[in-house]
Amino acid sequence: MENILREKAAAAGIFECGTVKTTQLNFREDIRNICAGESCGQYGRCWACPPAVGTLEECKERCLRYENMLVFTGKYDMDGPFDFAGWKTSMKDFKKLVWRFDEEIKDMFSDYMLFWNEGCGICKECTYPDSECRFPDKMHHALEGYGLWVSELASLAGIKYNNGENTVTYFGALLY
Repeated sequence: MENILREKAAAAGIFECGTVKTTQLNFREDIRNICAGESCGQYGRCWACPPAVGTLEECKERCLRYENMLVFTGKYDMDGPFDFAGWKTSMKDFKKLVWRFDEEIKDMFSDYMLFWNEGCGICKECTYPDSECRFPDKMHHALEGYGLWVSELASLAGIKYNNGENTVTYFGALLY
């Protein structure tokens, strides 16, 4: 199974991936509090982030229904450390990568869950909290919103957190 997942990950354009048992996951309130501190500006503004995703305990329970987590990355070259346009473009590109991966794996599992980086970004303006998500089948929750520290996930999965100067690395995960 893991070899097939790695092949499908490579076909989708994933840079690096590694597997973690969900029993190894550490759900941290301090990481989740970073969301509430407005680090990315999505807290309370979209369905993919807290508080819309539920309490930390609800997120933990949701994750522990699965046995494995495939942690994966997209690596993007930047023109320099302050290439804000490059960061924004690469964030959108990473979300497209996750959708491609979703297409690659959707026939493999009857039940799975995908995560991506901060926020959602599908709609120009999210319907949260006034009405239901317009595209629940395309939207994936943010790892940090579940209290998961991506540098810790990288270490557990045996993959790099930082891929060098003038790069940005985005993290996603598949629970299965």
